[in-house]
Amino acid sequence: MEELIPISKLNDFDFCPYSVYLQNVYMDTDGDLYRAHPQIRGNNAHENVDKKRASTTRNIIESLPIISHELGLFGKIDVYDSAKKKLIERKYSLKNLFRGKYYQLWAQYFCLIEMGYKVDIIAFYEISTHKTLHVPIPTVKQKSELAMFIESYRNYDPKALIMNNENKCTHCIYCNLCDKTDKDNVYS
Repeated sequence: MEELIPISKLNDFDFCPYSVYLQNVYMDTDGDLYRAHPQIRGNNAHENVDKKRASTTRNIIESLPIISHELGLFGKIDVYDSAKKKLIERKYSLKNLFRGKYYQLWAQYFCLIEMGYKVDIIAFYEISTHKTLHVPIPTVKQKSELAMFIESYRNYDPKALIMNNENKCTHCIYCNLCDKTDKDNVYS
């Protein structure tokens, strides 16, 4: 049986596959070696949902553990409104909606569906502006795209050549620890 992949790693892998490798290497070390302001701010913004304090409304489910055996994923959703059948992924900022963020939301959607939940609406919620961005339900083609992306995650070789992207590297919290670039990150 294949090991389940944390849904939270999908966005990281989309950003830079090698960053997921570095995250695993440094996970048991002092977080001050690599954590940066955006990650700290995001973790703090998520705290109310993680501790199930964001809402007292009866139909709101927060921080629900989810799994998809079909896709080989597990994680937690941020918010599910059972009355509206709405899945909400909270992000501190949505200035850049890269594909990895969509993969996270799609993965949560497919996990909920496989677990027997009804989901009619999916959305991102931007914590910093209190705005909601509704997203179309993923299609069969998008589910296939997600499955191929998950397969590339499973087959990733950290020794493989990666194409450095100067903008990504300078915004990577592992940049100063990375052996694939000589750039410094903007958080130093």
